[in-house]
Formats: sequence, structure tokens, C-alpha cells
Amino acid sequence: QVLLVESGGGLVQAGGSLRVSCAASGRTDSANVVAWFRQAPGKEREFVGWIGRNTYYADSVKGRFTISRDNAKNTVYLQMNSLKPDDTAVYYCASRRSTIATKMPTLYDYWGQGTQVTVSS
Repeated sequence: QVLLVESGGGLVQAGGSLRVSCAASGRTDSANVVAWFRQAPGKEREFVGWIGRNTYYADSVKGRFTISRDNAKNTVYLQMNSLKPDDTAVYYCASRRSTIATKMPTLYDYWGQGTQVTVSS
């Protein structure tokens, strides 16, 4: 089992930056792909990006968001720059045993509890 804990969310003005973290514990060797998703009120959960053998981003965040991984700390980061009010959501990290990355949230094995990111205009 893998336990994921997100942190670092908060309130930021439009155009600002924020970094959220996803700390993993337990069977971290099975977290071959870690993805970020977000969910705004009244909307479906949306794919943001993944890190595995490569990194991949949704078009809506490409060029603004960066995912990185510190294996020594078992932590994955989501650096968010040039934030927009539309980026306001609860951000979740999720891990997958398979080495094949996917945008589909139902194919991820473990999820964190989420962290709120609010971007004011």
C-alpha cells in the first residue's frame, strides 16, 4: 500500500506561483507513475500531468506547470507558475503500480486527500 499526502496549497493572486508537494510512504517502490489531478466545484476531476518514465501535461497547464520528483525524499512536486483563477481547485496526487502512464483517474491505485489551491483575480 502507498500513502500519499499533499501539502502546500493556499491562496495566491493571479500571475503568482505556488508549489504543492506529494509525499509518499509505504510501498513507494510501487509508485511507478505519479499523476496530478484537480477538481473544481461542480466539475469533474481533471488530469493535470504525470511523471513516470517521462513527464506529460494537459494542454491547459503546459508551459506553466512543472512536475518533478525527489526520489530520496519520496516526494513529487507540482510547480505552478502564471496561475489563473481557472486553476482554482483541489489538487490531488495519485500513484499507479503500472509503468504505463494514463490520464484516466480510475486507473490509479492510490490517492492523496487533496490540497486546496485558490487563485484570486
